[in-house]
Amino acid sequence: MNDIDKIIEEASAKINSSDIAVLESVKNEYMGKNGVLTLILKSLSQYSIEEKKVIGAQANRAKSVIESEIEKRKEILKKMLIDEKMAKEKVDYSSAFYFPFAKGSFHPVIRTIEEITSIFKSLGFSVADGPEIETEWYNFEALNIPVNHPARDTQDTFYLEGMKNVMRTHTSPGQIHVMEKQQPPVKVIVPGRVYRNEASDASHSATFHQIEGLSVGENVTFADLKSTLTLFIHKLYGQDVALRFRPSHFQFTEPSAEVDVQCVLCNGKGCRVCKNSGWLEMLGCGMVHPNVFKAVNYDTKKYTGFAFGMGVERLAMLKYGIDDIRLFYENDLRFLKQF
Repeated sequence: MNDIDKIIEEASAKINSSDIAVLESVKNEYMGKNGVLTLILKSLSQYSIEEKKVIGAQANRAKSVIESEIEKRKEILKKMLIDEKMAKEKVDYSSAFYFPFAKGSFHPVIRTIEEITSIFKSLGFSVADGPEIETEWYNFEALNIPVNHPARDTQDTFYLEGMKNVMRTHTSPGQIHVMEKQQPPVKVIVPGRVYRNEASDASHSATFHQIEGLSVGENVTFADLKSTLTLFIHKLYGQDVALRFRPSHFQFTEPSAEVDVQCVLCNGKGCRVCKNSGWLEMLGCGMVHPNVFKAVNYDTKKYTGFAFGMGVERLAMLKYGIDDIRLFYENDLRFLKQF
């Protein structure tokens, strides 16, 4: 019995001081064909039955202990090897040697959306999203655009199969989704891609981006709308930029207005982008029509609100001095690298 205890002690010492390549030889030394414990078990025939039971049990216990310690030591040594290898093969990802390529940059449209979003967040607006495929109710009817309205003509709208769903023509349906889920006060903007069935030219595209804005509460006035948009334009373009509000008409706002900014490409002298007017139409806006509030079950006697919508590409053109909207979609690296 004392011999077996010594065998375990000796084996443990060898295991703890061995590397992974030596562990197998230690295992063979004690449990191989001619191993120490194997020979003990083979010699049991010379003992009495009672002695066989005791010695055999102790020898098997020794085998179990030694095997367990070998496996534990293997795991420790494997981890040490991995850690050592990782330390030697550590890659400095900041090194230009591993990344010789030029860094990418945000697309000017994305950059403009993020800047606009940041400005309106600073004014207390939250940001929401909406689906690009809308039902006619969300895209038209809930926004007070009846069935016979010219905006619903297929020459302006991409209708999907069955003529019940459309590719959204503006991000205004986003305000309906928000108001269905939230009671006033509401201050939200909805950025996203929109689709119009129209020909492309220097200032128009069949696919572009809009940002819809909405503010609803008690005693919200047109003065609030005007001050909000004036502050936004000045934050985006600078305090010196000239802008004007012109009376207009939109089905979902009354009264309605359009906001123009003096064309920075020609300094108001007239060019092809501003169609020689000296002004660029930036966005449409107005006080939310009561029929829109009725569609979402808002109390029209208690709440008022304003809404606005702007084309991101047009804002980006003015901000970066771009004279053709088609440049945003051609993926010409000579253009994109400037941003």
